[in-house]
Amino acid sequence: MNIKPDTARGYEDPNSYDAIVIGAGPAGSSAAILLSRAGWLVALVEKQSFPRRKVCGECIAASNLPLLDALGIGLEFDDAAGPELRKVALMRGNRQVVANLPSASNDQYAWGKALGREVLDSLLLDRARLVGVHVLQPWSLLNITGNVGNWHCEIRAQDSGVVRSLLAPIVIDAHGSWEELPFARRRENHHAVHRGSDLLAFKANFRHATLEEGLLPILSFDGGYGGMVVAADAMTTIACCIRRDRLKAYRASAPSLSAGDVVEALLKRACKGVCVALHTASREGPWLATGALSPGIRLGTNDGLFRVGNAAGEAHPVIGEGMSMAIQSAWLLCTHLLTPALRHADEIAWQRGIVHRYEAEWRREFTPRLRLAACFAHLLMGPATAAPTMALMRVWPGVLTLGAKLGGKTRCAVDMSEMNKLISQLPMSAIKK
Repeated sequence: MNIKPDTARGYEDPNSYDAIVIGAGPAGSSAAILLSRAGWLVALVEKQSFPRRKVCGECIAASNLPLLDALGIGLEFDDAAGPELRKVALMRGNRQVVANLPSASNDQYAWGKALGREVLDSLLLDRARLVGVHVLQPWSLLNITGNVGNWHCEIRAQDSGVVRSLLAPIVIDAHGSWEELPFARRRENHHAVHRGSDLLAFKANFRHATLEEGLLPILSFDGGYGGMVVAADAMTTIACCIRRDRLKAYRASAPSLSAGDVVEALLKRACKGVCVALHTASREGPWLATGALSPGIRLGTNDGLFRVGNAAGEAHPVIGEGMSMAIQSAWLLCTHLLTPALRHADEIAWQRGIVHRYEAEWRREFTPRLRLAACFAHLLMGPATAAPTMALMRVWPGVLTLGAKLGGKTRCAVDMSEMNKLISQLPMSAIKK
């Protein structure tokens, strides 16, 4: 490796890197930090300016906290995040079932917290810059050509329109769910046809809400599901997903309201817990909306790119494991990329071997979460299934605790001994950065 990117540092080609990462969300920034700390020359391309709000449930499970600490933002995250999440609730209509969340086995990182993406993403990106990642922001990817070991990425500055061509033997795809990237078009374009069953996502922040600190409610209503959480500065976040056909029907009954206002009114009617929590609250900023969601696995395209985060696969957000899968998938990939014993002279064979091992590990670790999330989401959305599900939870609230455990709240896909071994192999200068 060691293709050098910056002539100001005495290197030959300012456009050549060891790896190019597309997307600076939790997955992309985590991967860039790990590779840069190991001495790789990394370009991180992000088309949005930070900080920026993003539709996201904002929960960070306890299983991720050791990883954030190892990335170098543990203290900053702990200071900025909301209270520890110790209980989970299921809310539907006038009913509410509360259960304990499971604690992680590591006493230092026993409970998850919530933090807005505008803060988390900025913390990670600042850390990436600090450890030497070449951040190109806001730049968008125009085209990607080449193949394994010889990629050419054409990018354009959003403000000036300047175009550059970056070269690297490795490209890591960490784009978000709704990005339209050149290599994403190789897959079926699920945005082209609108279906009534499409899930549209909404999010809003509220001041002075009365949601109990440490409580993580899951919301169930006909045609959708959602959640509430208290994040930084006592800000309450509400995020939900709703079927397109149901939203259309709700909007038809209130044509003068925006989609966000319709969703807010719906949640207050459908879940008494939302109405109570927002009784004295004021919304900060507009409702954000995006979609349609496309849960499922996106690995296995055989195009030579490494994929992390939502570019690798996406679960229904009802279990709040999106950021867990993003951060942990970046660690899984980098563990393979940075294992010296796997490296050999044949670049193409080396990368293909890593793709095979990484994708097998990804599927083993995350496919159960995708299946659990899909099952739970459909139980909560369906009028015929939601009521029996609520009745079951009232009799056995421990099912919620078990579901949280099976959903990955306490289990990290990254082997901690491998993580510590990986960090110990980094140069001392990189660890101190």
